[in-house]
Amino acid sequence: MTQSFDVHLVRVITDDLGYQIWVAATSREGAVSRVLDGVPEGWTASLLEQSLNPNEAAVLKLEPGDVRKLRG
Repeated sequence: MTQSFDVHLVRVITDDLGYQIWVAATSREGAVSRVLDGVPEGWTASLLEQSLNPNEAAVLKLEPGDVRKLRG
């Protein structure tokens, strides 16, 4: 079964200028704001041009609206 939502990659910059990569199972327009809801205030986030293909996204077993840190 294929999922009916997209999974977007979001880069988060921490207050010590480190970075993290997060995934957001949301609309493209909502990805950054959903990730920012899950990180400390003052951190910034930006949508990456790359995205996950359906097979890569399926491995993560995300539900619509989920956000998750991948690395960082």
